[in-house]
Amino acid sequence: MKITLEWLKEKHACSEAVDAFSAHFTGGEADYQAVLDETARLNRMDWASWLLNAAGPINAELKIEGDLIAECGIAFAGRIIVTGRIQANFVIAGGDIEAGRGIKAGWGIEAGWGIKAGGGIEAGGGIEAGADYGIYAGLSIRVSQKVKYAVVIANTRPKYLLLGKFRKAK
Repeated sequence: MKITLEWLKEKHACSEAVDAFSAHFTGGEADYQAVLDETARLNRMDWASWLLNAAGPINAELKIEGDLIAECGIAFAGRIIVTGRIQANFVIAGGDIEAGRGIKAGWGIEAGWGIKAGGGIEAGGGIEAGADYGIYAGLSIRVSQKVKYAVVIANTRPKYLLLGKFRKAK
């Protein structure tokens, strides 16, 4: 899918985002994922979330063997599957977010579908799964360690937290 300057204006994107798009994508159009990558690089969780809501998810998977660690945000139009841990300023996906170990975001975590982590899930802001999808923390933790490691930390208790103990962010 191509994102164009005209499409952004039709969807009533904010003027700051339209200006940023024009400055970065001088041809007036870009691949959907390239635009999401730029929102992540700019640490604009608000723009990434808006774009995913406006354009919708795609049927694609970002598969990483090991850890997915970014100095900025992570925004992907499809499903994110990582065998290790995920760590970034924010993590947003059009589909599921799955991590074999844990997920940690300085700001927030949003998924169009479910959120699953082998360990804990932590966000400085909110954690939100798609409508009618669950959040599961501690899928790979020994039962004796669940209290300590299967923890979901956020500003507010996520809706549909189905596995893991909630703790308010400090």
